[in-house]
Amino acid sequence: MQIKYNLYAGGTLDRACLLRKNHDWIEARLRAPDTRLMPVWRSMTLIDSGDPAAPRLVGIPAPRGIDLANLPGAEIALLGLEGDSAVFALDLTAALDAPDSHPALAGLGGFVELRAVGALLPAAEAALAAYARGLMWWHQRHRFCGVCGHGTLARESGHVRSCANPACAVSHFPRTDPAVIMLVHDGDRCVLGRQPRFAPGLYSTLAGFVEPGESLEEAVAREVFEEVGLRVSEVGYVSSQPWPFPSSLMLGFYARAASTDITAQPDEIEHARWFSRAELLSAPPGLPRADSISRRLIENWLRK
Repeated sequence: MQIKYNLYAGGTLDRACLLRKNHDWIEARLRAPDTRLMPVWRSMTLIDSGDPAAPRLVGIPAPRGIDLANLPGAEIALLGLEGDSAVFALDLTAALDAPDSHPALAGLGGFVELRAVGALLPAAEAALAAYARGLMWWHQRHRFCGVCGHGTLARESGHVRSCANPACAVSHFPRTDPAVIMLVHDGDRCVLGRQPRFAPGLYSTLAGFVEPGESLEEAVAREVFEEVGLRVSEVGYVSSQPWPFPSSLMLGFYARAASTDITAQPDEIEHARWFSRAELLSAPPGLPRADSISRRLIENWLRK
């Protein structure tokens, strides 16, 4: 069976996990002419937006970008291999105040928030950009050891940060926060809600983070009850989506409602209500972004 991935998943890279500790191989790849560097700056992605309807992810050949990689404060991490060619993420946040002024970046494009262009990128490029953004965000926020407070150093080609204090020396690994996202339905209707921060008229599926000691199914039931006061049954997994905004893995579910009276939790949900299939097909409210698993859960349910 062919798997249909959500956007930001289904990347084509070989992550080359077994090569991350090979320092000599890494150094050689950073000098290779076919190696690409994928720049990130302040969690934004380098994009060629010459055609606004078809933006493209920009990679820099290693010979052109090596000066960038050697700047003080630059952070580099191996993403993997495309065939025999290496691909690295290069975070310039701490290295450059104005990246567009650097000669190696001149004329290549601009740094753009990925959510603004992700749905327009080719799927493989969107997955690569999400991978680079998520990994470099983790580096930016784990420069100090959470155990002893000392500084940390990047190891294993950017996939580990180790405490620099010899008495501690704890290894820290890239963090991903699991979150459940679910379309609650009763067969012909579904529940959509809106948060105060949403754009006017926008409604979305319910979602929340998984807590310690909790299964995914338990998290679905708890979050639905906390947010809209409904009990659910028949919780079924659908698919997942890496969501590096900043560091989540969204786990999508359908859940059948066992009760119908909605009581929105005002601390989290501004308004929630039932929508029929006919209503969503004929006069839908504002729906989630096209790059989100929330939108896919809704659209797939409508086609059932």
